[in-house]
Amino acid sequence: MTTKETTYKKTWALILGGSSGLGLATAHKLALEGFHICIVHRDRKSSLVSFEKECDTMRNRGVEVLNFNLDALKTETISTVLENLEDHSISIVVHSIAKGSLKPLRSQDNALSKADLDITIHAMATSWWEWTNACIKANKLFTSASNIAFTSEGNSKIWEGYGAVTAAKAVLEALMRQMAVELAPLGIRTNCIQAGVTRTPSFAMIPNSDNLAEMAMKRNPFNRLTVPSDVANAVALLANPDATWINGTILKVDGGESLR
Repeated sequence: MTTKETTYKKTWALILGGSSGLGLATAHKLALEGFHICIVHRDRKSSLVSFEKECDTMRNRGVEVLNFNLDALKTETISTVLENLEDHSISIVVHSIAKGSLKPLRSQDNALSKADLDITIHAMATSWWEWTNACIKANKLFTSASNIAFTSEGNSKIWEGYGAVTAAKAVLEALMRQMAVELAPLGIRTNCIQAGVTRTPSFAMIPNSDNLAEMAMKRNPFNRLTVPSDVANAVALLANPDATWINGTILKVDGGESLR
């Protein structure tokens, strides 16, 4: 007997920025849950061998895995990916693109420019809507699709070099609220996950990231940092059909770290 849940889990998860960190952990979790996986990423050739091994591990779960080593910020990439999905139905969209400037607002020779802001806000915010809108126009989204993006505590706190990213996160969260309302008639539910400080390749790029991690460890009631699998588990919860009434929410997945 085919149930709503088993039908749902035969659909696809589209993960934007899924070759490392939160995106890759999410891909593994959703593959384990029975979703087919489509990952759009941008990596150097030297990283592709190890990434292909990750994809093979997912395939060993009995699901299909497609990956596109293309720039997710280009409109032609959106067209290519959606065309290759053909008549496949996407039930989960996960935006995990971490590309942007980490320059200070003021600097003698390396200050943040408008171009830096534009690139960061597009990569980490408006590209989410661009992909979502393209999926809607192409009629690719499953009924009650779950649309998810990752934000951070840096959306409201001052971190060194985080000016462009915090601006992008503010835009991301504003788009989330708007999509949650405007896309609800289509059955699409839209949420953000605010992860605690997590050691990922993108986090390591933040100036003084070791100090941030140390402070987060001290603040966390469980005396540990968030790990990518914590966040992936939350994605799986939001993707479950039982979560259809969760919409327009910023879900904190940090063990209570942000309370202190």
